[in-house]
Order: sequence, then C-alpha cells, then structure tokens
Amino acid sequence: MRTLAVTQNITLDGSIEMLGDWFDPQGQADNSDLLDELHYQDSRADGFLVGRRTFESLRAYWPQLSDDPTGIRDYLNGVQKYVVSSTVTDPQWQTSTVLSDDVVEEVRALKEQPGQDIVVTGSIMLCHTLIEVGLVDEYRLFVYPVVQGRGRRLFPRRFRVPDAAPPRSEGLSKRHHVLAIRRLLNKHILT
Repeated sequence: MRTLAVTQNITLDGSIEMLGDWFDPQGQADNSDLLDELHYQDSRADGFLVGRRTFESLRAYWPQLSDDPTGIRDYLNGVQKYVVSSTVTDPQWQTSTVLSDDVVEEVRALKEQPGQDIVVTGSIMLCHTLIEVGLVDEYRLFVYPVVQGRGRRLFPRRFRVPDAAPPRSEGLSKRHHVLAIRRLLNKHILT
C-alpha cells in the first residue's frame, strides 16, 4: 500500500494558512536544507494530491516560471497530479487527473495502487477530511519560526493524534521524537 503523506509549512503556533509573508517558495533566504528535504521527498513520491484552490494557485504560478533553480517546477510538471474538485472538468495542466466523486473512496483506491508515496500539500479542507477518516500515514511538517496568531490549523478541532506503538529497540529513537511531538500537538496545538 502506498503512503499518503501530508506535507505542510507550519508556524510555531500551528497555523498552516498563509496569511502573512512568512513563506516564500522563491525567497532570498538560504533554504538549501528545505530544498534538500523536498527533493528527497519528491524522489519517493509519484502522486501529488491537492484541492481545487491549491491546484489553481500552483497551476497559475509554477508551469509558467521560466527560471526555477529549485527544480520544483520540473517536479510539478512531471508528477501525476490529482485535483479534488466538483467544478473542474479540464485541469489544463499535464499529468493531472480530476477526482470528483467520493474523495475518500478515490483516495483509498489510489493508495491501493502500486507506486510510491502520494503527497498532499496546502488544501486544508482536503487534509481535514483525510485526517478525520484515518487515511493519512505520515505528517511531514516544515516548521517556520513565526507566530502568526491566527489562521486555520492542520488538524481539525478536537482531533487527537493516535498513539503509535512503542519502539522495539532500546535507547532514544526517531519514534520517541515522533511520540513527543504527537504529545505536544495533542496538548498545545490541537486544543
């Protein structure tokens, strides 16, 4: 089964809604560590799932970009894109498929197909739906040192991140960090 990974840019106070200028994909700051991680994730993903508004924003910006040293344009132009929409009939972007029926069942079917990871980004309402029905396998969060003080959150209200099984090996592991982050999310960010 394919992994469905939610990848989001997020502020310290848990907002993923970009209401200010805290995120700029073509910014002047050194973001080489972020790009390295994005390229690593892109190499493991052959599906890109978004809602209509995110899709239209991406389609308006990335395909026409003539000079992209990040490589994001090439990835987005080539990856199989799935746009969830009840109004879009012709996505007008190569390698794009519209999902317009029961999104939960369509995404469940995509996960059953052979292939690599499916990444969801932006698309807050879509993320909430997928989180609530338990289809999300991983959360890949890029935390920005900003407190926005407002904006929609990644997790739906009153949602609790399920506990993971304890690690089998002795000592501190990545899973311990994930559990600590999960507890922090449940205690401070999700309430």
